[in-house]
Amino acid sequence: MKKALIDFDGLFDEKLAQYMEENAEKYKEKQWEELIPKLYAKFGDTFVKSAQNTPKGFYREMSDGELVDCLIRHVEEDVPVSDFLCRELETRNCPDALLDVLKNSSGQLLTLAVNVAGGNERAFDAYLDLLVKTDDEDIKETVCDQLKSNADPAKERALALYFEGKEKELMLEILSRIKDRDDRVFEILLREFKDADEHMTMRASYLAAYGDARALDALLERIDVEEINYLEYQELKYAIEALGGEYTRPRDFTNDPYYQEVLAQSQSIPDPLATK
Repeated sequence: MKKALIDFDGLFDEKLAQYMEENAEKYKEKQWEELIPKLYAKFGDTFVKSAQNTPKGFYREMSDGELVDCLIRHVEEDVPVSDFLCRELETRNCPDALLDVLKNSSGQLLTLAVNVAGGNERAFDAYLDLLVKTDDEDIKETVCDQLKSNADPAKERALALYFEGKEKELMLEILSRIKDRDDRVFEILLREFKDADEHMTMRASYLAAYGDARALDALLERIDVEEINYLEYQELKYAIEALGGEYTRPRDFTNDPYYQEVLAQSQSIPDPLATK
């Protein structure tokens, strides 16, 4: 028999409202902001009669499959998913049932599953499949962020997808975050930067993220081109400095529309120290 779904967040909100009413004069707004997360954490170890357990204990007693089924039911039945459920799932090393959710779900449930699986490399094949097949840009961004957080285990598959021409820009972004140096990756990032036009500044950021100073010559050559605009100049200069280099030749961007826009925005920001 399945356990009933319990809205632990709703129960906490009820207790919090009562506590805040009783202690309204005791804390200021900033203090409440710091106190509420501590009260929520304490609530996780508080016995709840409807659960006959603490929130943490309620989920700790479930099997991997029961936990994932509980997550699915929360979404399907529109019952808020508590942090206690998500944190317990995170401790289970991305169980097979969660992988099934990553492979066969969409929308809110898929987003929750990605956030719970996090940077666990067991989820990486499912993540890379998602990048190739989904049209949901939010999911792509979320999945890509997880892969970048632990990119090395994704390297070989990302290389294969890159050479297949699938989601090339995302594969470059992931490959730029690997820690274990690989000349194949460096040569790809460098070649893509040299060949870039529309995505030049993004490709420069990949070289900066990868962190190989051998890219400095190519960056210095590109920044010295007179035709680059002010935003391109700024991004290239950042990449050069990130790799330990320096670019000192004076440049005049007075008539550059991007420079003029940045200047106008900076002048419109009020100075809080100015006398009234």
